[in-house]
Amino acid sequence: MTMTQESAETIGLQALAWIVGNEELLPVFLGASGASQDDLRQQAGNTEFLGSVLDFFLMDDAWVTQFCDAINLPYDTVMKARMSLPGGEVINWT
Repeated sequence: MTMTQESAETIGLQALAWIVGNEELLPVFLGASGASQDDLRQQAGNTEFLGSVLDFFLMDDAWVTQFCDAINLPYDTVMKARMSLPGGEVINWT
């Protein structure tokens, strides 16, 4: 099942809000992404940035689980959302 880009953007925004509200994970995200807190506000509507937020989540199953549990989503939603945003397409090399 595919997800619309609009739905994927919503998941990305929810993920960003969840990171901002997580005192332990926010500094990890800022350090890993090189973004500042001002960048988070300015880039919240940028689909590529939201894709990078979801990429960050996908680095750790525990983050995916915690986020999905917090907002009552199936665990595969983050991957589906990422695949629906620019840069998240599955590449077939054959």
